[in-house]
Amino acid sequence: MTRVLITGFAPFGGESVNPSWQAASLVAADPPAGLTVTATELPCVFGKSIDALRDAIHASAPDLVLCLGQAGGRPGVTVERVAVNVDDARIPDNAGNQPIDEPVVPGGPAAYFSALPVKACVAALRGAGVPAAVSNTAGTFVCNHVAYGLGHLIATEFPGVRGGFVHVPWAPEQVTDGTAAVLEPATVARGLRALLVIAADIPAEQDLKVTEGATH
Repeated sequence: MTRVLITGFAPFGGESVNPSWQAASLVAADPPAGLTVTATELPCVFGKSIDALRDAIHASAPDLVLCLGQAGGRPGVTVERVAVNVDDARIPDNAGNQPIDEPVVPGGPAAYFSALPVKACVAALRGAGVPAAVSNTAGTFVCNHVAYGLGHLIATEFPGVRGGFVHVPWAPEQVTDGTAAVLEPATVARGLRALLVIAADIPAEQDLKVTEGATH
């Protein structure tokens, strides 16, 4: 039985919900066969979010970690390929912190690549009827902070763990004027269950050799 830790964020930026936590909760409540899934809500706060992630890994001893975050405006679920060692916040986090051009981990590598088979994960999402794509930027807010933090935790403290980061679109209740793409958290959760089955089975180095690159 593969042990999975799935995380989402608390609401931020004046929102009352965060679809990443909504989807994470749904997956944990109804996990795929063969997987045990624990869900943890992370604070949308620089520093504290990585501390909470570390504590959750210690507590649940997972084989696989999937961190989720909100990417409002993206039309589908996006599997992040890389996280960079920089915090550059356009808005304050939930504690009022707004770092500018600061490292996530002082002295750490410039970037960490996902330890998931990102293209196979995208294929699994699409196979479940969920729009999905590879993303080559996790931004520079708390999502990237946690994505990089996860990579660093795996490299330095939890070498037996694999994991990565996935962004999800806004939920319908966050966009009531029809001006941006939305996905029901239940739909996202359906795709994530398919993703987790593939991620648990395929190491990153055996990812699909298909084109998912970008020209901009």
